[in-house]
Amino acid sequence: MFQSKKSKLFASIALDLVGMSSYILPFLGETTDLFWAPIAGYLMTLLYPGKTGVAAGIITTIEELVPGMDIIPTFTLTWLFTYVFNKSDQKPTIDVPSK
Repeated sequence: MFQSKKSKLFASIALDLVGMSSYILPFLGETTDLFWAPIAGYLMTLLYPGKTGVAAGIITTIEELVPGMDIIPTFTLTWLFTYVFNKSDQKPTIDVPSK
């Protein structure tokens, strides 16, 4: 579906905006979060496969269910964690041979 970093970033921003749109409808918006929360969690696991996606999906579902937490851009933060802050794919700077 979304293969490149840029397409995942645009999708993440769009999905965060959908999640934040519940603030447009006062009182009714929190009710829409009951429906959006599991959908957002599932979409997170599709957008970011693996352990990162599962953990972020759970966090997203909880974040959408808790009133007042919609302002947190969970999809975009997951993109940042995956592509900016996560440096696990780098080689060590000093190569120490093992026995």
